[in-house]
Amino acid sequence: MVTTSETAQWVRPTKMMVVKQFLKGMPLTARVGLAIIVINLIVVVFAPWLAPYGETELVTDVWAPISAEHWLGGDHIGRDMLSRIIYGARTTIAIAFLATVLAFFMGIVTGFAAAVLGGIFDSILSRFVETLMAIPTLLMALVVISVLGSDLFVLVAVIAVLDSTRVFRLSRAIAMDVAVMEYVEAARLRGERLWWIMTREILPNTTLPLIAEFGLRFVFAFLFIAALSFLGLGIQPPLADWGGMVRESSSAIIYGIVAPLYPAGAIAILAVGTNLLVDYVLAWSNRSAATEFEV
Repeated sequence: MVTTSETAQWVRPTKMMVVKQFLKGMPLTARVGLAIIVINLIVVVFAPWLAPYGETELVTDVWAPISAEHWLGGDHIGRDMLSRIIYGARTTIAIAFLATVLAFFMGIVTGFAAAVLGGIFDSILSRFVETLMAIPTLLMALVVISVLGSDLFVLVAVIAVLDSTRVFRLSRAIAMDVAVMEYVEAARLRGERLWWIMTREILPNTTLPLIAEFGLRFVFAFLFIAALSFLGLGIQPPLADWGGMVRESSSAIIYGIVAPLYPAGAIAILAVGTNLLVDYVLAWSNRSAATEFEV
């Protein structure tokens, strides 16, 4: 005879339960990564109130040393280095986030559509994406920005288009696994439209790997913007940008001035912190998927 415990049905956890489980099992490395991300978000939102001086305000001597008034000293024209780093966080992170969101929108929509529709649409779109991916990313960006200019809109659009190819491949791959499920077939038989199937059936079942990929793509966009700014084709002065700050003060390292290490360290810390959290998200999503499969 079958007992009550054997016939008990598994209850899907609520969103609050999922958040508690996510935070409860978080290791120290992931907590450090989360703390780094939260601190940077606070800086981005409250930059005008946290910065002791203005973004372009000349307040000290050239390459002024660290002092009580200027905690990180001055830059190559006498601006406060700490204030520039704070404003640079707002500029760099905001643009990288915007480019990543746009890349994910384009990549997810096209990837899901290719997986659901298949056929000639999938073949043409996949070949086009593979062609773009065959061209070195930095080379393509340098050519396009050199022609169209380094306007912020152009910068965001170029990074989003180049990054969306990677998002397309991941979205298409995971959507093809979900598109063959019975509930997706049932939605097709009911006559549901493509957008409804993508947003109601496929997207909710692919959220975790997409969130992890979002973190990785954000790091790529963030480092890519810093690299372009270092080459002089990214965010242009007088806007503060971490990559541009490294370029502006790179010559100072010859004279033993450590000013270039401050923005470079900020870039490295945010990239490492994001990767630490993303690694945990990937591991946690894999464990959650295995648990649901066993149940």
